[in-house]
Amino acid sequence: MPLAPFHIAFPVDDLDAARRFYGTTLGCREGRSSTQWIDFDLFGHQIVAHLKPKSHEHDTHHNPVDGHDVPVPHFGVVLPLEQWQALAERLRGAGIDFIIEPYVRFKGEVGEQATMFFLDPAGNALEFKAFADIDQLFAK
Repeated sequence: MPLAPFHIAFPVDDLDAARRFYGTTLGCREGRSSTQWIDFDLFGHQIVAHLKPKSHEHDTHHNPVDGHDVPVPHFGVVLPLEQWQALAERLRGAGIDFIIEPYVRFKGEVGEQATMFFLDPAGNALEFKAFADIDQLFAK
């Protein structure tokens, strides 16, 4: 059974920067929008960038995973491996600074996956991952 698309809303402090990053850099099709929010199609999932004034609070948290500091919170999408590789190259070409460079996590173990982490212009952490064997997605 195919998975249902998810919906996530997240804060941004500059809608024009969000439009360039999600629309141009990531290649997300833009949906409805207003002066306060923009809908994007993130690989078949609806994400909504909501305008929120910049805060001077920096509540950053990281958890150790496979020798890397994973930012919490974060969101993203699981892609087919070829699409993940193409996105990684697109992001490298766009000069994106990775929090965690594209690599294969848990190599040779249950849950082996390609992953990468980076920030959008508002500082939201994103993770995109891929599995050579999608049956490993929820494997223990």
